[in-house]
Amino acid sequence: MIPKLNKATYVIRILKLLLSLEALKTVYFATVHSIISYGIIFWGISTNSKIIFKTQKRIIRIITNCTNRDSCRDLFKKLGILPLQSQYIFSLLMFVVKNKDFFKTNADIHSFNTRFNHDLHIPVANLAAFQKGVWYAGIKVYNHLPLPLKHLSHDGFKFKAALKRFLLANSFYTLEEYYSWK
Repeated sequence: MIPKLNKATYVIRILKLLLSLEALKTVYFATVHSIISYGIIFWGISTNSKIIFKTQKRIIRIITNCTNRDSCRDLFKKLGILPLQSQYIFSLLMFVVKNKDFFKTNADIHSFNTRFNHDLHIPVANLAAFQKGVWYAGIKVYNHLPLPLKHLSHDGFKFKAALKRFLLANSFYTLEEYYSWK
């Protein structure tokens, strides 16, 4: 995957001389985004994700003609591109919402009326491999969603659009940023 991204970086660097910003964004989504988003829910927290994220930032800087010292947070927002970890969160949440029938809520587990009744039930897991897996991570990420977004999860189209707006507005670089967001 990393060699493919390096080739895409080279292609964008060459095409930058010939194409407009909108055309470069199209090239980005056709090449880089498609490589990054393929199977991201399985590899999104791997050790290679740091290298891939650095490559993604390098490509964003090439597209916007910025220096290595410039922050990419606002550039991601300006271009409408999700940073790697935001894309991981997006893909995980879309997986959970599309397969919501396979998950249990806290209301399914007990009959007490609590404020976390509509959150997904987190299973007991002692193995780190299970906790890093798609199932457990998806539940954890879903439970940290803002309440208005959770209410939209029954309408897939509205949820997808609202989630994308939320993630673009915040441009999370790490999962810890997402979990600490209020």
